[in-house]
Amino acid sequence: MKPTILVTGGTGYIGSHTVVELQNAGYPVVIIDNLSNSNREVIDGIERITGIRPEFVEADCTDLTALKILFDTYPGIKGIINFAASKAVGESMQKPLLYYRNNLNTLMNLLDMMGKYDVKGIVFSSSCTVYGEPDVNPVTEETPIKKATSPYGNTKQISEEIITDVINSGAPFKSILLRYFNPVGAHPSAEIGELPNGVPQNLVPFLTQTAMGIRKELSVFGNDYNTPDGSCIRDYIDVVDLAKAHVIAIERMLDDKSEAKIEIFNLGTGNGMSVLGLINAFESATGVKVPHKIAPRRAGDIEKVWANPEHANKVLGWVADTPIEETMRNAWAWQCKLRERDIM
Repeated sequence: MKPTILVTGGTGYIGSHTVVELQNAGYPVVIIDNLSNSNREVIDGIERITGIRPEFVEADCTDLTALKILFDTYPGIKGIINFAASKAVGESMQKPLLYYRNNLNTLMNLLDMMGKYDVKGIVFSSSCTVYGEPDVNPVTEETPIKKATSPYGNTKQISEEIITDVINSGAPFKSILLRYFNPVGAHPSAEIGELPNGVPQNLVPFLTQTAMGIRKELSVFGNDYNTPDGSCIRDYIDVVDLAKAHVIAIERMLDDKSEAKIEIFNLGTGNGMSVLGLINAFESATGVKVPHKIAPRRAGDIEKVWANPEHANKVLGWVADTPIEETMRNAWAWQCKLRERDIM
């Protein structure tokens, strides 16, 4: 029997896909989520895919008492994957205190619980935003950390520093920091995908909702960047590929495959694609047009960043290899399923 894994934010976009991959790999899963940017129907989708219904606790990780009750209720938890965080760059520029309170307090509470309940390791959902605006692309794990361009990015930098300080102080657990780039797409089954509450803050759900006619048009923030078509360049990684990396990271920590107490991996495809390029990829893959306009640059956005994933490829044996066209078709199939169910 494999050890139980706690997935915070497990009904969210990346969290739900990771729960699927964990259960497919034989891990019992407990989800904690406050449903602030997701809904409990996601658990039904996870069960339809895997045949297993994960344990679910509706609570906020900033609530230390709620966490204590959870760990007392599920004493077998040996690993944590932390997705519980506010995650939109633009929103963080408008609501910085929300991001600092939520993201940092959640992490510190979890680290506190780990020491008290004999949890062996935590996989932390970090981000390429820790590199700021890099001088050179693609970025490696040795690329210098720059001053964050948004409160969201700053919470990731600070969180990595908190984890490092706690472990270096002698805490009896390990951590793997996964710095990933831009997750997109949906599960091929179209049973789970990205469904934020309210107006989407991320590109692809806004794109698919626009293609469906729910939104009038998609705004491309800036066409005057120093890129081939003037729009920002990102490294778009399929969400299922990303989820699988978390399972490998958990296995690596819990099986003590490395003596290192802290490890860092970039998770990306190694290919940069512009925002306009992604729109074209969606239209080509689906045959559906996306009404869009050029809007002014958005505060906090980085011009271009993409990964050098060789370290993760070699050490973890992990590769992000889903073609972007397939990823876009999966995203559209998910949007169509939502329409069939009269959800969106």
